[in-house]
This record gives sequence, structure tokens and C-alpha cells, in this order.
Amino acid sequence: MRIGYDAKQAFFNKSGLGSYSRNLLHGLAKNYPENEYFLYTPGIDFGLFEPQPDQFSIKAPKKLFHRIFRSYWRSFSLSRQLNMDRIDIFHGLTHEIPYNFPMNKIKSLVTIHDLIFLRLPHLYRAIDRSVYEHKIRYACATSNRIIAVSKQTAMDIMDFFDVNEEKIDVVYQGCNPMFSRDLPQVEKEILRLKYLLPKSFILYVGTIEERKNLLTLIKALYYSKIDIPLVVIGKHTRYLNRIIEFIEMHGLINVIFCDAVQNQDLPGIYQLADLFVYPSIFEGFGIPILEALYSKVPVITSKGGCFAEAGGPSTLYVDPNNVDEMAAAIKKVLSDKRLKETMIKDGYRHARKFDEEKVSSNIINVYQQVVDNA
Repeated sequence: MRIGYDAKQAFFNKSGLGSYSRNLLHGLAKNYPENEYFLYTPGIDFGLFEPQPDQFSIKAPKKLFHRIFRSYWRSFSLSRQLNMDRIDIFHGLTHEIPYNFPMNKIKSLVTIHDLIFLRLPHLYRAIDRSVYEHKIRYACATSNRIIAVSKQTAMDIMDFFDVNEEKIDVVYQGCNPMFSRDLPQVEKEILRLKYLLPKSFILYVGTIEERKNLLTLIKALYYSKIDIPLVVIGKHTRYLNRIIEFIEMHGLINVIFCDAVQNQDLPGIYQLADLFVYPSIFEGFGIPILEALYSKVPVITSKGGCFAEAGGPSTLYVDPNNVDEMAAAIKKVLSDKRLKETMIKDGYRHARKFDEEKVSSNIINVYQQVVDNA
């Protein structure tokens, strides 16, 4: 099969959507090399993603107009390019497919990660909500099949866009294999020195935005007098100002912000942590949960939504808005060695369900389903 992908996020997005794209593409090329893979991107930056030329053909805009107006090329001119390249299946990896899609000639799929902008509309500008909804509604209506990254997302697609359940396949995200490699202690100690990490710490990884709810975690540690540093890794937004205000008001010295952490260093930082806490209000899946479980770190995250799908039966779940409940769970894990060991062992076993080979196989099965129903 000649399979095309909207690969913009693979090259330019460091976090969730980019990780999903890179992991999926790597797994497919590795496990199903008989296919031809075409990556369509409005620009190329090998800092995050450097696909091997023997595995992928990279397609970027050639005309000056398209190089200047990249979004136009991606949304409106790409369909013509797909026809020229004789693509059999096009997969929109991150919520959208190009407009004017040649449905009679090329099969298509779209991956929907979440509909948070509809679930929590107050966190988004009206213009952004309108654009997101229009793109996703078009992609869901036009694509032959829809891939949802969790059961929660599948239910949201049905509820908000009135899509028939038969059109949706739930295919969980994979986790980069680098998180499953146990690093030698000397390598971890080098990382500890590189990022000035304390001997023991709780870890948070995720964009520092209101929905991710970092402030509640900091309040839980402060009000319950839990004396262990919190290491924070994530992109800053304006929400950080509220966190800094709380930290300064209460004279906290145990919150450490690690900026510019390199992707290849993340597995070692996870492995150095005593506990990973992910207090997000709502997610489409929650890939950092899986990264922590792969890294053999106990996890505390939120009740409800998709979190149990990612975290499995041995993760501890709390009300993300309840400071006391979150604090009690943190104390429980840090003080109970046997519980911690069980969470690590069972969590890693659960994470193996998301191995690269399994995710790749599930995706290929959806592609085959699309081809068979042609």
C-alpha cells in the first residue's frame, strides 16, 4: 500500500500530538516495511524527527506561494498532491484531513485525540473552538473510518458529532520504546547532575496549563506538609503565573521547574522519580501516564474519563479537584513500600499492552478494513 500522512506535528510538535505521530510512523515502518510511506509536511525540521530515507518519502511544498502560505497548502492544495503521488490511503494523524478530498479515488482515515475544546469550552477562545469544530466535523464526515485514541474519545465523537459507532475504531496510542529501557545507574546520575535534580522527588510532566491542574498538586503538597521536592517538566503558558504567585506567596522552595529537557533524557528522569502525579482534569488519553508506567514509576492520576484506560488497575485514582484526597494518596504511596512495588510491577505489565508492535498491528488492521470495504 502507498500510505500518506499529515506529518506536520511529527516534525514540529514536541508533546502529545507529535509523540503520537512519531511513535506510530516509526512502528509502522519498522514492523510493516512492505508498505510505502509518504510524509506530507509544510516544513521540515529534523530536530525532533529525522525519518530514514529508505523508509519514508518526505513531501513538502515546492511552489513559492505554498512555501509562504503553508497552511493553505496543507488544507487546500494537498489533495491534488495526493492524487499525483497515487496514494491508496491517507491518514490524518491529528484531527484533520485536507479539504476537497478526492473521496472517490483515495481512502482516508483520521485520528481524533480528544474533543476537550467542546468538553471545556471556557479554556478556549471562541474563534479557536469554531476552527477546531469545523475541521474535525469535516474530517469525521469525509473519512472512511475514524480512529479514536480512547473509549472516552470515541464516546465524545458519537455524542458531539452524531457519528455512528460502527465507523469508529478505538486504537490506543503507543509509547516510545526508549521508555522501556532500564538505564544504568551511572547514566541516571549524570542526568541528575545535568538537570540539578534532588535525590528524591515527585515528577510532573505535561503542559503547564489550567486543564492539567498543576496548582492543585502543589497545594496538596503544601497544605499537607509533604516534604519532598516536586520536579515539573512542561511547556509554559499564562497559567504558570498563577502557580508562581502561589509559590511566592507561601515561600515554597521545593518546586523545581526543568526547562528545555531533551526528549532523549526523559526516560532517565522518569526512572529517577519516586512517584509520578498527573492531576489533569480531562484528557483524550494521557501519554505521560504510559511513559511513567513503562519507566517503572508508580502513578497517581485522576478519576473518570480516559485515565483508567491509560493507567490500568494498579494506578491510584483521585478527584483532581480534591486537595486532601490527592495528598492522602501521595502519602500512601511514599510510605508503603509494598504498595509501591506492586504498583510498579503491575503498572509495567499493563503498559506492555501498548507495545509498538501491538499498536502497529491494530493500525494496519484498520487500514486493511478500509481497503477491503473499497
